[in-house]
Amino acid sequence: MIAVMCAMSAPESGPGPAAEPAPVAEPAPVVESEIAAESGLASASVSVSGVDPASASEFVSVSGSVSVSGSAAASGSVSGEVPDSVLADAVMERLTALYPAAGNPFRAQEMVAYMKGVAPFLGIRTPERRALSRTVLAGTPRPGEDDCAAVALRCFALPEREYHYFAVDYLRRHVKRCSSGFLPVARRLVTTVSWWDTVDHLAAHVVGGLVAADPALASEMDVWIDDADPWIARTALLHQLRFKGDTDADRLFSYCLRRAADTDFFLRKAIGWSLREYAKTAPGEVRAFVAGNRSLFSPLSVREALRHL
Repeated sequence: MIAVMCAMSAPESGPGPAAEPAPVAEPAPVVESEIAAESGLASASVSVSGVDPASASEFVSVSGSVSVSGSAAASGSVSGEVPDSVLADAVMERLTALYPAAGNPFRAQEMVAYMKGVAPFLGIRTPERRALSRTVLAGTPRPGEDDCAAVALRCFALPEREYHYFAVDYLRRHVKRCSSGFLPVARRLVTTVSWWDTVDHLAAHVVGGLVAADPALASEMDVWIDDADPWIARTALLHQLRFKGDTDADRLFSYCLRRAADTDFFLRKAIGWSLREYAKTAPGEVRAFVAGNRSLFSPLSVREALRHL
């Protein structure tokens, strides 16, 4: 049983949705423990998506209650063409047989409540889901880009959130096999059943991985930062989370200023989070940037940016 507990005074941390199959080494985790807290949800004794979230005290105090009637619930379905893939056929056949059989309706209700009703759940605990994913992928070949797109899009077309987590895990594992042409697929996933638990991993590990491999894609991020969809803008803010010394500081600071006036909690938090992460590499630059523009940012953004400075 998952005990979901409100911890109104617990500190927040930051990104990390989906876990990767054990045989494959995960990318060096950046703030992998931070995603849940950065998103500002209440803590739970068992993580839904593979991280141990901290509390949402700031989220509650800033935003009141969470509503998924906006972009989170504007989930929409995946639209557009899905590539043909024999590999995806095999993976989906295994996945849709194993995952439902391991579901737990009572646990699923608790997960739905914890995730604010953004999507239905099968009710599979993270360790069980990881083990099932290893079974699903056992003996399968390395995918090509079309295979990655087919698996991810077909998973996101299913309602239960565990399938979306599987897709994010799969892409994190194989993002280096995808070209810059995969970015439109990543965008479709970001805008499908949008919520922090998938968006933040897609931002830091998939979109960020694509941009790192092809810096020309940074020009696309320059467009995304001004998007009307706050999850697309959040992705632009967070895509450099793992870049460390390769962070384009001018671009990061520009993005923060361009969304500084936003009242959206997730954008304000992303501004502070992205700056705080870069501060681990260049504390003086971040301190000076915040000091020079403090009046433009919300107290939340400033507090998060300077938390460890």
